[in-house]
Amino acid sequence: PEVVKVAMRAGKRVIAAAPGNPPVVVDETADLPAAVKHIIFGAAFDNNLLCIGDKEVFVVEAVADEFLAVMRRAGAVQLDPDQIERLTRAAFVPDKRSGELHVNREFVGRSAAVLGRAAGLAVAPNVDLLFGETKEDHVFVREEQMMPFLPVVRVRDVDAAIAAALRAEQGYRHSALIHTRNDETARRMARIMGTTLFSRNAPCTAALGVDDPG
Repeated sequence: PEVVKVAMRAGKRVIAAAPGNPPVVVDETADLPAAVKHIIFGAAFDNNLLCIGDKEVFVVEAVADEFLAVMRRAGAVQLDPDQIERLTRAAFVPDKRSGELHVNREFVGRSAAVLGRAAGLAVAPNVDLLFGETKEDHVFVREEQMMPFLPVVRVRDVDAAIAAALRAEQGYRHSALIHTRNDETARRMARIMGTTLFSRNAPCTAALGVDDPG
């Protein structure tokens, strides 16, 4: 919101986005090494401060284990359930009135090493991204966290993945991504999501024409 306020005072026309929580779908046809490369880039870019950055991944069960392995080989560090729980307690704080959890601003835009310490894990300074498996209703999935931890949710099939992505995006109509070799699957998700930006088999920044057609 503060960035938008500054932009509004610039004396020029402004295009400013509302909240977002961009989901990523990875189906069984995806080129996993390429998908992981793009996902890590998008989720780690500027420590995940980008509003178009990958915020949560829904991966089809058939390739979930392989996806996680490729993430590890690519240099991302996987947290176990206990470490995710410790990080969650640090990264989200309850609202004093409603009790609902909200992002702890002390962790917004901080490095993977800082998040690792909160999780009880020593993370090398050259690590760009932490990730771990969660359930769909986890606060890291529901909230636009803006920090380099990526929740990964296993789903039954691509239909379940798209449905979960729609719920996670929460009707913001901001951004969404898919990694698939199936043209019809990509078109179907694009229609269902109805987001302003939609990337297929590319990093989130491609939606803005960075290094890709847009």
